[in-house]
Amino acid sequence: MEKLNIMLVGVGGQGTLLASRVLGAVALKKSFDVKVSEVHGMSQRGGSVVTYVKFGSKVYSPLVEKGDADIIMAFEQLEALRWVEYLKDGGKMLINDQKINPMPVIIGKAKYPENIIEKVKENYNNIVSIDALKLAKECGNIKAVNIVLLGLMAKSTHIEKDVWIEAIKEVVPQKVLDINLKAFEAGYNS
Repeated sequence: MEKLNIMLVGVGGQGTLLASRVLGAVALKKSFDVKVSEVHGMSQRGGSVVTYVKFGSKVYSPLVEKGDADIIMAFEQLEALRWVEYLKDGGKMLINDQKINPMPVIIGKAKYPENIIEKVKENYNNIVSIDALKLAKECGNIKAVNIVLLGLMAKSTHIEKDVWIEAIKEVVPQKVLDINLKAFEAGYNS
């Protein structure tokens, strides 16, 4: 594998940073060079958060430029729309179909765009949407959306499933490990 450019996009509190740490652990277990860059924005206030994860035989910069992302994992619909132009031709976007209203929508200054997933699918190929929130809830914790999405992504890589599970066991706190392992399986099998 030459390299893999991944973006995790969501809002504060959705677990993008934990997911990026799992991805980093997966890359290290496969002996890849890995770079992770976290851009927090207004994450503590529900603002946009983007994390770049790049790994491969040699990686020089953690940032992913427009049109260079092999995989974009969008934790929320509006974030998918905001970052889709970073997807490269032939790249794959995984979208959690959840909607989280940003502050301008909450205070009535803007409307949440309609039909986001359909619009993205009209203009880009290889778009997969999933109700990750529902799957996480069925596993026992709505905060496991991030791991559901990682399971979905793991299925589309050439990295062995057991490597992902080992990385999750290494990174996720013990008290929520069982729920997160169930969430990974739910995403992987969806």
